[in-house]
Amino acid sequence: MSPRSTRALLAGVLVAAVLLLATVGLSPGSIPSSPAQAALVPATRAVGGNLTGPTILSIGENATFSINASGGPAFNANGTKVGNFTYFASVAASNLSGVSISPAKGNLTGNRSARTSLDVGPNAESVVITVMVSSVYQKQNQSINLSATVAVVVPYVVTAEIINGPSATVLSFPVVIDLDSNPIGTVTVPTLIPGASYNLTFRYPTLGLSSGDHTFSISLANEHGLVHFANGQTSYSTTVYVAPGATNYTVWYVTGAVAFLGVLFIFATRVAARRRGALRK
Repeated sequence: MSPRSTRALLAGVLVAAVLLLATVGLSPGSIPSSPAQAALVPATRAVGGNLTGPTILSIGENATFSINASGGPAFNANGTKVGNFTYFASVAASNLSGVSISPAKGNLTGNRSARTSLDVGPNAESVVITVMVSSVYQKQNQSINLSATVAVVVPYVVTAEIINGPSATVLSFPVVIDLDSNPIGTVTVPTLIPGASYNLTFRYPTLGLSSGDHTFSISLANEHGLVHFANGQTSYSTTVYVAPGATNYTVWYVTGAVAFLGVLFIFATRVAARRRGALRK
């Protein structure tokens, strides 16, 4: 076969191939070289997620926050992770003494979550946590900012001494703390040998109770007399008084200022009228 015939044959084969690709709706550049390469096609869904954890903490307390997110170029169309999916956390407060978050950065795991821990300081204030989640694949990069606000408050502290009797070891048991006859938390008392005691402490963080008396109470009745409080009883209570909030005098100040200005205006108007009357005479 002559060189010219060979070139003509190759050209015909190429044209046939192009026509075949057009028939099935593909172009030569769109054919994946392998199934693995086909799986690396990035998704177009935007990054989304949330940051969850407590909204109120006692001063000096520690709490864990969960970061949950997904989407962006780090994931392909079927949800498989193909790129880097990371987070960067920071905190802001009027006083950052004792306030920190750790780890401040890291990778979100295969189930698209991570956990970070917040420590708060000795100041009653608001702490804002900001987490940037970044989804990266090759030269593509998408991110989202998640945030949460935590109120740091001075807690109500309930303390009581629990004493074991002289005859038997009492295994660890839970104690329920009630506030105004409603359960608000649990403290686990460790195993007590005969004659041992345990100083129970419960911190109740709240943004505020209504004014008036409120009673915290603890009962050891479920321990069937094996343990008791320092006063010899199996029940303990303490009452706190919450004073009414300070009166907001802003409205009265504004009203008084407006009334004072009104009096001045009337006085000035009358003086001006008298002067005009005197000039006419």
